[in-house]
Amino acid sequence: MAHYFENDDTLKSNIHESVAIINKQKFVFYTDNGVFSKKGLDFGTRTLLETIDTNQIHGKVLDFGCGYGPIGIYIAHESDAEVHMIDVNRRSLELARKNVNTNHVNVQIYESNLYENVDGKFDYIISNPPIRVGKKVLYQILEQAKNYLKQNGQLWIVIHKDQGAKTTIEFLSQFYSVELKNKNKGFYIICATNN
Repeated sequence: MAHYFENDDTLKSNIHESVAIINKQKFVFYTDNGVFSKKGLDFGTRTLLETIDTNQIHGKVLDFGCGYGPIGIYIAHESDAEVHMIDVNRRSLELARKNVNTNHVNVQIYESNLYENVDGKFDYIISNPPIRVGKKVLYQILEQAKNYLKQNGQLWIVIHKDQGAKTTIEFLSQFYSVELKNKNKGFYIICATNN
């Protein structure tokens, strides 16, 4: 099976338009085969976005593994932050650009395998991380985020308890001050601060 963190040029395109209401704001997202949550905004990402207080979000934000863009687009729409969005999947990036234009936000989008094309440090890294890459790569993503966070910068992620939320919290606690911000239907919203 093709995964959304790989580029599969043989996969037939079937672009689909979906509407998402997040904190009473309406967004239109175009999705396609070969990207994460192609039927529309997933519950985990929605829970993550509805947990974050965007009034507190300032400075620079990195949407890691942006997919078709809901996290970065929502943060750009609801805050004054400078938003960067990265993904390894070129189809996702094309959709993210289309969705940025559709939702009238200003962000920077670029292709990056993990952090290889990321420069500078961020106040926030926000992600619904790619669980299917496996624990080793997932933990590498989470640990390396520290190198791209400013002092007291925050890594926000969503992870389901059945996908290892509790062990992920234990792992993160080696590198960050970790807080469980919300739990909803098994989804854990975790904030890890780079002290």
